[in-house]
Parts: sequence; structure tokens; C-alpha cells
Amino acid sequence: MNPIAGSRGMTIHCRLHDRVEIGAGDVPLRHDQVHVWFLPFTIDAKAPDQLLELLVFEERGRADRFVFEKDRRRFILGHALLRILLSGYLSVPPLEIEIRRGEHGKPFVEGSDVFFNLSDTKDAIAIGFTRDRELGIDVETLTRRVDHRSVSAHYFTPPEVNLIERAGNSSKRRFLELWTRKEAVLKASGVGIMEDLHSLRVDGPINQLTIRHEAFVRMAEVAYHVDTFAIGKEHIVSTALGIDREVVILSAWERLEQWTA
Repeated sequence: MNPIAGSRGMTIHCRLHDRVEIGAGDVPLRHDQVHVWFLPFTIDAKAPDQLLELLVFEERGRADRFVFEKDRRRFILGHALLRILLSGYLSVPPLEIEIRRGEHGKPFVEGSDVFFNLSDTKDAIAIGFTRDRELGIDVETLTRRVDHRSVSAHYFTPPEVNLIERAGNSSKRRFLELWTRKEAVLKASGVGIMEDLHSLRVDGPINQLTIRHEAFVRMAEVAYHVDTFAIGKEHIVSTALGIDREVVILSAWERLEQWTA
């Protein structure tokens, strides 16, 4: 789909974090924070039977519809982890949490002030949580096999391609930074289900972007704050929400192991 230019622009304030400290343990979710729980895993990792038991009937059905076992395992890991983490925030058993979907398909827990979003890639899962605000999150892996220059030339606008090419040997990382930022903003807005990623034009320097798409600008927040993190040497994570908040990166392994020991 060709980029669609609108008459108005939306400012996106971006921060890039090259060094990330990953916390662990029980951390209260303050109103001025975003929690990002990060779970790397090997492609051959098994999803323990205990995790399948944490999924409701509809989720088990979705898991069984995957053609490839690796995709099924990733789905089970991600959605079981989501219920485990929500249980901690809401003090409700995982299976008793009623996850519903909004007008555009975005999941939520009715009556709760905890908002969340889940993203996965071939070898990692990232789930973001905050209070009283919609948020979006996207994770990608630098080891993913993709011809980023070809994809950029085909789907991205000339200003975006220029940003990527100017990064030199880090062009793939820059490509994924832009990609995850756009995905995160789309998911935060709730428009992501109905608007194609590539129909959004992004202009500007890497630390302040502008989205030009009339319909999107009408429906979304006035502005977005995006934080992009390099986690280890292999993963890029971006979060987006309509207010500036501290982002705390947390390891999900300990929480997961409590349910699979």
C-alpha cells in the first residue's frame, strides 16, 4: 500500500535507550510508569502443560489452530504470561480474568485501570502495562532474516529510507527502530487493526517524528511519546502512549517459573 499523506501532522516524541537495566521481582505499577515484561526464549522451547491450563477455552482453541508447533508454543507462552502478570496486578486468579476486545479488536479487562499490550517475535515476548492509558508495544529481533533495504525501498517513504541508509552498518537496527515505533503507535491508538502500517508516513529526525495521515490523526491522541530500547544484542522494543511516563523493563522468567516449577 502506498503511503497516504494527510494535511495535518502528529508529533511523536522519541527516545532511544542503548543501555537497559532489566529488573526482577515484585514492583508496584505506579501511575507515572510503564512496566515492560520481557521474555526471551529459544525457538525450540516447550510451553509447559501448566501454562496451557492457564488459558481459557477460547484461547486454547486459538492455540490449536496454529499450523506450526513453534507458533503454537509462542502463543501459549505469551498469553499464559499475560494472565500471570495481570493476576499479579489485579489480585485475581489467572483463569478468572475476563479479557474482552474493544471496537477495533484491542483486548482489555473491563472495570480495570490497568491497560496492557502484547507483542512477540520469533524468540521473544514483550508485554507492556500502565494505568489509565492505552499503550502500544512492539518487539523485533535483530537476528531475524529480512532484507531490510528491500523492505524499506518498497514500503517506506524517501525520508524514512534516508534515515535508514544514513545509519551505515547499523541500518538494520535503525530500520527496526522505525518499524517498532510505528507499530507501537498504531497499537496504542487502537487503529492498528484497521490501518496498514505502511500507509503511515513518518517524517523528521530520529528523535522527533511526524505521522501524516488524516484519518489516523483524527482518531488518535494529540501526540505520542515513544521509548525504544535495545535489549541485549538481539532485540529492539518500542513502547508508545499519549503521555510521557517512565518505562521500567522487567524480566518475566521468575514470574513464569513460579507457575511451571
